Amino acid sequence: MTTLVNPLPARHHWLVVALLVAATVLLSTPALAVSEAALRGLRVNAEPAVIDIDEILSGGPPPQGIPALGFRGLTGVANASPEPRFVTQEQAAGWLGDLEPVILMRLGGEARLYPLQILTWHEIANDTLGGVPVAVTFCPLCNSALAFDRRVPVTEAQLAALRAAGDTTLREAATPADVAAAYAQQTGATAPEHVLDVTFGVSGLLYNSNLLMFDDATLTLWSQLTGEGGVGELAGEHLVRYPAQIVGFAEARAAEPEALVLGRETGFTRSYGRNPYVGYDEIGSPAFLFRGPSDERLAAKERVITIDGASPVAYPFDHLAEARVVHDEVDGESLLLLWAPGTATALGGQSIATADDIGAVGVFRPETDGQPLTFELRDGEVVDTETGSVWDVTGRAASGPLAGTVLEAVNHDNTLWFAWAAFRPETEVRTPGPGAN
Repeated sequence: MTTLVNPLPARHHWLVVALLVAATVLLSTPALAVSEAALRGLRVNAEPAVIDIDEILSGGPPPQGIPALGFRGLTGVANASPEPRFVTQEQAAGWLGDLEPVILMRLGGEARLYPLQILTWHEIANDTLGGVPVAVTFCPLCNSALAFDRRVPVTEAQLAALRAAGDTTLREAATPADVAAAYAQQTGATAPEHVLDVTFGVSGLLYNSNLLMFDDATLTLWSQLTGEGGVGELAGEHLVRYPAQIVGFAEARAAEPEALVLGRETGFTRSYGRNPYVGYDEIGSPAFLFRGPSDERLAAKERVITIDGASPVAYPFDHLAEARVVHDEVDGESLLLLWAPGTATALGGQSIATADDIGAVGVFRPETDGQPLTFELRDGEVVDTETGSVWDVTGRAASGPLAGTVLEAVNHDNTLWFAWAAFRPETEVRTPGPGAN
C-alpha cells in the first residue's frame, strides 16, 4: 500500500521546524545517549538487557519529571506522587468536550474513563479497577494507550535477586489464577510462581521514541509499547495487558453512564486541555528522537491499529475508517474491528476539544455466550445479522434483542506506524475489505 505524504498546513510549519532542529541537535550530541551511570541513577543495572542501551535516549525530563499519578516513590530516584482522583461524568462535562479522547477501560465489572488531556501531562495513572491493580498509560510520542496489570510476574530466582539488592519494598504474593491465565494466553509460557505489586513511574528515557517506564520495586525499565522489560533485573519479562480503547467522551458516556472520570485535581498545575504536541500526528512531521529503522510500507506517522502476538498485525486507520466494519482472523482467532466517528485526535490542534474528528476503533471477539455473530453496516448503523441488534464502537449492543450485551474486547493499540514497526518489524500490514473475509 502506498501512502502519499501530504504537505503540512502552514500553521504547523513552525512546529515541524522546531522538532527537526531539536532532534538534529539532540541526536548529534553524544551525551544524549544514556550511560550506565545514568541507568544506575534509576537504580537499574545495564545488564541484563534485551534492548541496545546505546539506543536509549534522554527525552529531557528527569525521572518523574513528567509525574505519573499514584507512584509510591523509589528511594534515591523519585518521590511518591498523589493518587489519581476521579469525578462524575457530569462534573467532568464542565471541562471535557464531547469529542475529546478518553481511554475507556472495563475490568472486573467496573468501567472508568481516563481523558488524554490529563494523561498527556502524566503518561501513567496507577489505579485499581474492578479490584485489579492496573497502570493506565499513554505515550504521546507514539499515540499509544495501553493498560497493564501492576502485579509483575517474577520467578523465585528473580525474587531472591531483588531481596539481595535490598532497599525496595517487595509486596509479593503467589501468582493469582487470573494473572497466570492471562500471562499464559498472552505469552504462550507458564507464568512465574510469584507476583510483585508495583507502581510505575515515567523514567524520562525513550527507546524507539517510546516511553520507558520504571517501577518502585523491580529495578527494571519497561517499554510501554510492548509491556516488556528492556533493561534490569526483569529484562525479557512481560507485563499482563488489558484492553484499553481510545474513544470520544460522549461515546464513552453513552456506553458507560456510571463510569467515573479521571479528574483534573491531580496535585499538579498543568494546562489540561491544551495539546503541547500541536500537529505532531501530521503525516509529514518528524518523530521526536527516533533513530530506529524505517519501514516504508506505510508513512512513518500513519496511524495504525495493531494486534500483538505470535503473528503481529497492523491495520491502517484510514482503511478501517473507510470499511467501518471488518471481520478478520489473527493467530486462529476471529476478530471484529469497528470504526465510528466522534473522537478527536489528542495530537492535532492546540485545543484537544476542537481538534479534528478522526474517529475511534474497537476490536472484539464477534460472539456472545458462545454464539458467533456476523456484523454489517446497515443504514449507517452496525448490526449483527443474527439478531438485528445495533452495536456501538465500544462493543455494546445499544438496542435490539441483545441490548446491554458487551462484546469481549481484544488487546490492541491505536498507535503510529514508525514506533510499532521498530518494535515489531515482522508485522503484517492488512487491508481487508468490509464484512467477513
